[in-house]
Amino acid sequence: MDLFSEILKNISDFLWGTPLLILLLGTGIFLSVKLKLIQLFKFRASFKSLFSKSDNEGDISPFQALTTALAASIGTGNIVGVATAIAAGGPGALFWMWITAFFGMATKYAEAVLAIKYRVRKEDGEIAGGPMYYIEKGLGKKWLGKTFAFFAVIASFGIGNTVQSNSIADALNNSFNISPLITGLVIALLTGLVIIGGIKNIGKVTGVLVPFMAGAYILGCFVILLFNIETLPNAFKLIFSDAFTGSAAAGGFAGSTVMYAIKSGVSRGVFSNEAGLGSAPIAQAAAQTESPASQGLIAMLDTFIDTIIVCTFTGLVIISTGAWASGLNGAELTSEAFNKGLPGPGGFIVSFGIIFFAFSTILGWSYYGEKCLEYLFGSKSIKYYRIIFVIAIVIGATAKLKLVWFLADIMNALMAAPNLIGLIGLSSVVVLETKKYFEKSKL
Repeated sequence: MDLFSEILKNISDFLWGTPLLILLLGTGIFLSVKLKLIQLFKFRASFKSLFSKSDNEGDISPFQALTTALAASIGTGNIVGVATAIAAGGPGALFWMWITAFFGMATKYAEAVLAIKYRVRKEDGEIAGGPMYYIEKGLGKKWLGKTFAFFAVIASFGIGNTVQSNSIADALNNSFNISPLITGLVIALLTGLVIIGGIKNIGKVTGVLVPFMAGAYILGCFVILLFNIETLPNAFKLIFSDAFTGSAAAGGFAGSTVMYAIKSGVSRGVFSNEAGLGSAPIAQAAAQTESPASQGLIAMLDTFIDTIIVCTFTGLVIISTGAWASGLNGAELTSEAFNKGLPGPGGFIVSFGIIFFAFSTILGWSYYGEKCLEYLFGSKSIKYYRIIFVIAIVIGATAKLKLVWFLADIMNALMAAPNLIGLIGLSSVVVLETKKYFEKSKL
């Protein structure tokens, strides 16, 4: 088993190496240039589109489409991933996460535009869309769309299910000594009750859950930063200076060069906000929207909220408390930082974040997985998928998931490749839809 684990780790490291990171970031830069920095100059228009009332075709409101996408992307990466990036690349890694998010906003915009442009209404009456559809209908490469869908289905049981339930079980076991089996059964029951109603039910739940969990977590971070406000100026100074100069090794700190900071920031940034992976447009496709570009503007907020806001608060707590140089990594580093910043309640903020962020990820990815399976095998396959998905939650909560983590990373990387091909190949369509929308709306 150790040999197999090592093989999977090597494959994961290879797939998530420099070439894929350059392709992901490069696609964001390419789209940003073609769209004339839409994420910067049309950012205010995103909020106008978000709360606009619409009776157009679609299954859920634009806001619910955003919160469903956020439910899937705001996860353990916002807590554990940020800590991993800073531990490996120093405080400067957070700066490169911001850069990745900035260009990733253009990627998310393009994904949503294409998802709406090429979506279809299925035999059961629900809307379906995402990379598999715009690759097939836009590029004319059905085999590539099926490739994406296949990898996404497998990924939904990894990063979207078992590793999330395992994170919740660990958090509750460590904080409250609750049995992982009980945790798994409760999560499975709650998930089953939500996903049985499809995207409309998921949208209603995430529409309440996401603002609550993100708001509560950010409030907790804000309190810690307020108590340590005198350290904030130095924290920002560290972030910007370290991004271009690197840090000297301290404690168990692994990265001492600028390249470590860049690679750590870019890889963890993409892992957190999922820009370019092709998952979010599956939810965006279900939105009731007047045009593809309108939902694209809303989709940009996904990456902004996930990385520029939530990840930044986590990172600032880790850096401002000095915990980043402690030699710890992952969840341990984040817990150490929050406990130093707010002794006592600090650890519970981390536990709260992991529990709710991971649960929301399960809900979002359940929809991604079932729509991809539906694309491959038709609507009748959905009920079987939901049953297996719920059972997998219990397995994930009670099992050791070292292998699953590596497999999840591999599937995410393999998902990204077909999606990026679709985005680049259909970039002219995105530009045309954007031009048509802004000429008509005068935003």
